Amino acid sequence: MGVIGEVPNPSMEIQKPKSTSVGLQEENLHHQSSQIHTLSFHSPLCLLSVSTLCNISTLLEFFFSYRKAKIFHCSFQALKKKKKKKKKKVIKDMGILHDDVVLISQSDKEGEPSVITVNCPDKTGLGCDLCRILLFFGLSIVRGDVSTDGKWCYIVFWVVCKPTTRWELLKKRLVEACPCCSSASEIFYYRSELQPPKPPDVFLLKLCCYDRKGLLHDVTEVLCNLELNIKKVKVSTIPDGTVIDLFFVTDTRELLHTKIRQEETYKALEDIMQRIVINFNIEKVGPEIAACSQASPFLPSGITEDIFHLEVSNELPSVSLTSSNVSVVMDNSLSPAHTLVQIVCQDHKGLLYDIMRTLKDYRIQISYGRVYIRQGRKCEIDLFIMQADGKKIVDPSKQSTLSSHLKMELLQPLRVAVVSRGPDTELLVANPVELSSKGWPLVFYDITRALKMLNTCIFSAEVGRHMIGDREWEVYRVLLDEGASLSIPREKVEEGVWKLLMGWE
Repeated sequence: MGVIGEVPNPSMEIQKPKSTSVGLQEENLHHQSSQIHTLSFHSPLCLLSVSTLCNISTLLEFFFSYRKAKIFHCSFQALKKKKKKKKKKVIKDMGILHDDVVLISQSDKEGEPSVITVNCPDKTGLGCDLCRILLFFGLSIVRGDVSTDGKWCYIVFWVVCKPTTRWELLKKRLVEACPCCSSASEIFYYRSELQPPKPPDVFLLKLCCYDRKGLLHDVTEVLCNLELNIKKVKVSTIPDGTVIDLFFVTDTRELLHTKIRQEETYKALEDIMQRIVINFNIEKVGPEIAACSQASPFLPSGITEDIFHLEVSNELPSVSLTSSNVSVVMDNSLSPAHTLVQIVCQDHKGLLYDIMRTLKDYRIQISYGRVYIRQGRKCEIDLFIMQADGKKIVDPSKQSTLSSHLKMELLQPLRVAVVSRGPDTELLVANPVELSSKGWPLVFYDITRALKMLNTCIFSAEVGRHMIGDREWEVYRVLLDEGASLSIPREKVEEGVWKLLMGWE
């Protein structure tokens, strides 16, 4: 966003092209390109004022018509030039080349943002899915632009990455999250419509080994790097110092049933654990056991709903355990077709994902949007939204509900509490789950990492899903080692875990 300036002569009319067919002549394409030069999407909405944005629907429709025509034209030309193998792959995918869907421009200088561009058919919740993938790969979004005409979307993320970022794998996961389209018929479809997704197979990973400080974090890190998703955990330490870890996992690559994948997992664990493994086994579990990873309507004993402060109130648990200065304003006066949502808040890891998943659960569609992170972690977001029926949000009760939900997600995207269990101390972390059964990734990894940094040992740990209020939550229960927990104040453990989860460490 930055400083928003007015576009010269915003009332200038631009003719919509009469044809968007694949056979457009080169000169027509160049002519149209020059007409839409003022709408360059590598510096898109940042150049426009809020009032100007409200009057560009015709211009955007023009742009997307041109954009699709150009992409389909280029794809058609590419098909004629490719070798047979390449040609078969494109025809099989029935869409534009994968290289055109996601483009990544890596920064040459450390600390400067890389640019990720996504150009594909639109669907409700696409932004949420993409932001979750970026969060999983440890990327921080410092700026973002979103534009869509309801059928085709163009998204640009400016991200700060880690030196260890796996760019090829990241691109593959982003492409998989995007809908497909047929360039011949211009019929947009999702992979799920062609092949209804089946629930992923659940595997039980049993690990018996000798205990050492930071062991659980190291094991969790290996599983995350292997793209094994932890659904449920049961970790316990027996008196002789032996640790028994039970991980219920699913495999993003869907290969854990193979011997090669299982051997890869064992070798990765053995490398990090250095000969302390006693026993290791992976087996596929039946549907009755896999069902145990689903949400239970009953909370475990000792956990009450008030621990997690499910409603916005003036009595938040601790200033240090919440974000600050959250402002959510809705305005229907600036656009005839959209509700403008303006958000100003403190930045935190996964901020854009928290906003997107809230809108996805309410089936809210984003037509135009921009995100900018200023110095001092201040985030400014403008979103032009509408409901699933294509109408703006005019009902005051709906506005209030959505606004309150957004504020709560930005104040406390996760819940963290340290409670006493008689002589023991237990860390509780709750992660809200989307309606699609997904939540914040890598939460257990960050919890174990924070405790390792605090030099606090883990005696036992459990992860399970439960219904709290009217919502499903993933609840992490970590029983701290009695000796270590006595040496570190409860408030320090709470704050240390919270700050690392929020990316403020």
